[in-house]
Amino acid sequence: MAGIDFFIRPATGTTSSDWVRLPNCDIHVRLTRRLTRTIIRGGEGDNLHDEGSESTVYTVKGEASLEDYKRILSMFRSGQPYIHDPFEERDVKVLFAAMEYEGSSEAFMFELIEDID
Repeated sequence: MAGIDFFIRPATGTTSSDWVRLPNCDIHVRLTRRLTRTIIRGGEGDNLHDEGSESTVYTVKGEASLEDYKRILSMFRSGQPYIHDPFEERDVKVLFAAMEYEGSSEAFMFELIEDID
């Protein structure tokens, strides 16, 4: 499967020119739900309770020019950017959990967590 274009913009961005496009990326999405597990002693096992909140982690890998890396690094340091989720076709407010960049190969890895208001 071909890579997917990844789009990210700063929180203060308001125009289409504020988006940074990184082509041909590998995007992995992991969704989890918050559960409470209650163990019932002497009963029939345990009960699971779905608390209803979910957490989405996006791991994005690809290559980016040094110029694009510097633009994204400023987003990393200045607030919560927005990404375009290519699977759900929506803009998502995120925070950076981790960021890696290899200067000689221009390879990067971003780990982003959705900020659910």
